[in-house]
Amino acid sequence: MSGSLVTPELRARVRGMAQPIARAFGRLGLSPNQLTFIGFGIAVVAGVAASRQAWLVAGLLVVFGGVFDLFDGALARFAGKVSKLGAFYDSVFDRWGEGVVYVGIAWGCVDAGFGLGALLAATAMTAAFMVSYTRAKSESLGFTSGTRMAAVGLAPREVRIAIVTVGLLWAGLAGGIGLGPCPIIPEDSLLDCWGPVRAGGAQPILYALALITILATITTIQRILHVRAQAREG
Repeated sequence: MSGSLVTPELRARVRGMAQPIARAFGRLGLSPNQLTFIGFGIAVVAGVAASRQAWLVAGLLVVFGGVFDLFDGALARFAGKVSKLGAFYDSVFDRWGEGVVYVGIAWGCVDAGFGLGALLAATAMTAAFMVSYTRAKSESLGFTSGTRMAAVGLAPREVRIAIVTVGLLWAGLAGGIGLGPCPIIPEDSLLDCWGPVRAGGAQPILYALALITILATITTIQRILHVRAQAREG
């Protein structure tokens, strides 16, 4: 009863699809760790694009980086180079890259005078990091070892990447965050979206970040309850 939107079977199928491309990278002389660093670099560029309000470009880079992230592990397994250090790099740089994207979105929203969007970027980042922390801490204490905790909860990293990608692409296609009324809060509200906000892309940015915040918070609670149940069984 993991409640996850990404099942272990789906993960296994996707990893299988990534193997041929990962092998091609290996034949080019790239190592699994180098692929990890390249994936992090893509996330950094996506964050910079978001900070410049290039929402469409940021969305394309986020989804490309998310797909690219499949290749380091696949190459490590194919080449027999699976290691604790590689797993450490993969986890750390994945989370670091995700954080950079949220910071870029917040920066872009601030420059657009869209304070509510910046606030939701911060809440989404906090909720996302709590998902990762509950897994890391529980596994360090001996609960749900291996990769089984990844299957617990509604919004693991893959789901969050999908949501933020849709939000960024939609915002870009909607023309960015241009002048206009607040998409959610009435214009005469005291909040007024925290600035002279912004039609078109404001709505998908708000929806995506709010959805990540909600789903990631639920996921954290699911993982806490999962660990509590294991502790009681022990």
